[in-house]
Amino acid sequence: MFLKLVKYKALGLVMIAGLLFACNSGGNQPTDTPTSGTIRISVDQTYEPLMEAEIKVFESLYPKAHIVAEYKPEAECFKDLLNDSVRMVIVTRDFNEQEKQYFKELKISPQSMLLAWDALALITNPANPDSIFTMDQVRSIMDGTDKERNWQLVFDHENSSTVRYIRDSINKGKPLPPNTMAAKTNPEVVNYVSKNKNALGVIGVNWISDPNDSTTIEFTNQVTVAKVRADYGSEFVKPYQAYIATGSYPLKRGCFFCLREPYRGLGAGFASFLGSYEGQLIIKNFRLFPARINAVFREAKIQ
Repeated sequence: MFLKLVKYKALGLVMIAGLLFACNSGGNQPTDTPTSGTIRISVDQTYEPLMEAEIKVFESLYPKAHIVAEYKPEAECFKDLLNDSVRMVIVTRDFNEQEKQYFKELKISPQSMLLAWDALALITNPANPDSIFTMDQVRSIMDGTDKERNWQLVFDHENSSTVRYIRDSINKGKPLPPNTMAAKTNPEVVNYVSKNKNALGVIGVNWISDPNDSTTIEFTNQVTVAKVRADYGSEFVKPYQAYIATGSYPLKRGCFFCLREPYRGLGAGFASFLGSYEGQLIIKNFRLFPARINAVFREAKIQ
């Protein structure tokens, strides 16, 4: 049913790619087009469930196109892009000034675009009664000044986007507590929190939000997703789409594609798909808030 819906609306992909991406001169003869060929991309591992779904639909629409994705910490994704080992990365930030200058010196014009608004979820053990936090409490936990409870912070990887977000946006440069641990992958974060009462995990919301994926359903049954109140908010809320969109849920971040491609190839085609109605609909199904389409949320009353 879903594949049929996206097929009806995907016919203009090549035209969209042409409008969004200018064709640069030079380089070897292209071996791919916006809808055919093979490319490698690096993806922030917090987006693995979402991007697996995006690639599956894209390749079903364009059987001659093959996207080979590697899921890794965000810092390694950018390293791959700068080293020219991949053409595209899916990450939680845009190019910084240093990276822009690097490409300028190479006379390369990279492309980037905000695809969605994402959020970090705080997860606790179901046996732990503490699953409601103010932002002041979140900040004190993350910088280690909280003295009320001995939280064991758990992240996916020491170089992950979740660690960078907490250090930069929450701790304002302060280090994480000494007992912070990295579980290597998002599923391992969930598994650790499910077995340790004092653990507080930090995880990308799409890992626990897809109701059609049996693995994700199991995750949400294993842990409790914490409610957080923004500094000037009045409600404690979970990272639902509507609260991400309005900013009522404060642990909010962007999801971007960053692309270096010397011609209008498969990278441009896949990027255009991600920003199209079809790609944005998949983002919506994974409970991120789409940035390229207007999504309307209505309050529903349960009788």
